[in-house]
Amino acid sequence: MSLPIPEVIGTIAELRDRLSLTTQNFAVAGADTRVVLVPTMGALHAGHLALARRARELGDTVVVSVFVNPLQFGAGEDLDQYPRTLDADVSALAELGVPYVFAPTAQEMYPDGAAETRVGAGPVGSLYEGAARPGHFDGMLTVVAKLINIVDPDAVVFGQKDAQQVHLIERMVAELNFRASVDVVPTVREEGGLALSSRNQYLDPVQRESARSLSAGLAAAASVASQGAPAALAAAHAVIDAQPLVKLDYLVVVHPQTFLPVDDDYRGPARMLVAALVGTTRLIDNVPLDIT
Repeated sequence: MSLPIPEVIGTIAELRDRLSLTTQNFAVAGADTRVVLVPTMGALHAGHLALARRARELGDTVVVSVFVNPLQFGAGEDLDQYPRTLDADVSALAELGVPYVFAPTAQEMYPDGAAETRVGAGPVGSLYEGAARPGHFDGMLTVVAKLINIVDPDAVVFGQKDAQQVHLIERMVAELNFRASVDVVPTVREEGGLALSSRNQYLDPVQRESARSLSAGLAAAASVASQGAPAALAAAHAVIDAQPLVKLDYLVVVHPQTFLPVDDDYRGPARMLVAALVGTTRLIDNVPLDIT
């Protein structure tokens, strides 16, 4: 039996009404409901659907937001060209039993134009991805804060592939005392190890093969992490630098609590981050390291 098509809601007021009614219906039945939010920009792939599946495990009432947030696109970035596939997204979510898709317009989210009040990502927001995309994380945190305020979820779900984003969101939720918990889903990968991304569609077969060196390099780093951060970096470089089509942006080992680079003599848990251009396609990935 097919599951019902998710209700697509375009306004904040209507979404709040639906969630209020749902909560009341559960209460009448003598039960509580947990509301879980999955923020996305649409163009959903298997990685996004893994987030929605996890949300269904965490709560009865799942809201998947589909909103291409202009605040996190800088000058020269492809806001207008970003894929918008709402019908296909809704069909995919229907297979998972997601009841609500929140798909507001920019006018709905920012009725007075670009928001003057924004959440600042702080110093870490200007590193790594933030260095390549100035202001990106301020825009991302601002829209996530708005979505959490709109939905008031018990939990919000993100993917580990965007490790810096996850770090900043977890810090924002803690420091601003949001009641929602942050649930992080492991990175979903293609056969061969490449982390799933909507950008993978731009890779030709030769580039895709070269791009697999990113996950292979991270795996090599993890295998020698007990020898220290310099050894892990050297192992990753040996794999990735052998691919002429891969142009590294950064490869760094960071502390999981501060997200700042660790010293050469550091011992403890860490995370390796990588970003690179493969052709014209920018890809990111990461892996935990146990530097003991």
